[in-house]
Amino acid sequence: MPTGRSYDIVLFGATGFTGELTAEYLARHAPAGTRWALAGRSPAKLAAVRDRLAAVDPALAGLDLLTADAADPAALRTVAEAARVVISTVGPYLRHGDPLVGACAAAGTDYLDLSGEPEFVDRSYLRHHATAVASGARLVHCCGFDSVPYDLGVRFTVEQLPQGVPVTVQGFVSASATFSGGTFHSALTVLSRLRQGARAAGERHRAESGPAGRRVRGAAGLPRRERRIGAWALPAPTIDPQIVLRSARALERYGPDFRYGHHLAVRRLPAAAGLVAGAGALLVLAQVRPVREWLLGRRRPGEGPSAEKRAKSWFRVVFLGEGGGRRVVTEVSGGDPGYGETAKMLAEAALCLAFDRLPDTAGQVTTAVAMGEALTGRLVAAGIGFKVLES
Repeated sequence: MPTGRSYDIVLFGATGFTGELTAEYLARHAPAGTRWALAGRSPAKLAAVRDRLAAVDPALAGLDLLTADAADPAALRTVAEAARVVISTVGPYLRHGDPLVGACAAAGTDYLDLSGEPEFVDRSYLRHHATAVASGARLVHCCGFDSVPYDLGVRFTVEQLPQGVPVTVQGFVSASATFSGGTFHSALTVLSRLRQGARAAGERHRAESGPAGRRVRGAAGLPRRERRIGAWALPAPTIDPQIVLRSARALERYGPDFRYGHHLAVRRLPAAAGLVAGAGALLVLAQVRPVREWLLGRRRPGEGPSAEKRAKSWFRVVFLGEGGGRRVVTEVSGGDPGYGETAKMLAEAALCLAFDRLPDTAGQVTTAVAMGEALTGRLVAAGIGFKVLES
């Protein structure tokens, strides 16, 4: 961790919907004496966020504001060199994210974001992993609902099973939530670039070495009725299983032969069929540029669900683990997944990197590898459930 920096944490993108929620969480929960600042391209909007934070804690009326545009390398370098940890909530990350990752990698500054964009994460690895390894920076993508509950949930599940044996884990996620304009823009961007994403994944696969003497695999499957959870299980082609498998490749505790399957859990068959049909239609529409631009215009970045809607939202992930003749059922659960709990996960991850004693890691790493038990403990203390249901 670099010393002699002006700030423990800098939040870049504090004027966006999730950025402001993250700022509010830090305002309420950062330890006394934490040196942090807000960064973004609009001084006026940053000042407005600071004014709202001062209503939470009057001492924050003097919070530092750093002006930097996502496309200004010199300004981003200044931000990175001033901080021990930088949080980025500026998406879509494929469009806005890479220069800040590069600045943090070069400066030896830990970096966190909320990206659920596989192509961005893969290209970040190809461009910046080696630089970050040399500088000591930890680049941790996907530090919100993508992909903390699954990454840490699978780690938690594996720890309930015997060591040194083949392990299979199946994850089933259910949630009730409304998504913001920024999340919608990121999702459409991913769907419109599947070919480019596959190319980046292939380049990463060729550049990245696998674990010696161990096997790590995804467990694909068709939609099915899963009796053990009382729901229809739909394969979920998100970034989450990729993150879990990267953790498994890095951590020997996952055993000599590890498999993971990731699914959406839907109670009723009509809802499951509608979800599949809707996802297929959105995939097709995202390929047509005029239609895609029209869809993007329906929701603007910075817009999001009301506090009342967020208060009614929830998520639950059930994991079925098997290994060494034992079976275990675990659960990770919490409130509003897209925003309230995502802001909590992101802010606690930043505090974890800034202040906790952690394994010695560098380069592009996952939450399970970089923070593991320390971050799980923080999230449990903050109200996110990690439970063993059956063992």
